[in-house]
Amino acid sequence: MPHFILDCSERILELQDPQKVIEKVFEAAIDSGLFAKNDIKVRLNPFKYSLVQSGDADFIHVFGNIMEGRTAEQKANLSKMIVTVLNDLFPDVPIISMNIRDFTKESYCNKTML
Repeated sequence: MPHFILDCSERILELQDPQKVIEKVFEAAIDSGLFAKNDIKVRLNPFKYSLVQSGDADFIHVFGNIMEGRTAEQKANLSKMIVTVLNDLFPDVPIISMNIRDFTKESYCNKTML
């Protein structure tokens, strides 16, 4: 925990090295001070087909899934940090956005908890 999943148009992969993109998001998550380095997971899902702004505009949307317990201010700051990093990498991409969803402790399970 946490998981950052980047959905993006496939052309994003041509604009920047995908590894660089996920590393920048990883670094922003570390810089937020909210997570331990070894807990952060970042994945990128490019979409070949999408309809954005009534066409095929490039986009990046980050889904942040984190364990409950952070304040609204902490989550807003995290979103702003990650969107800022991505905007710096992709100044010409018209849509860069993020939302954060909280996991509840009661419903979360992973292998080490078995």
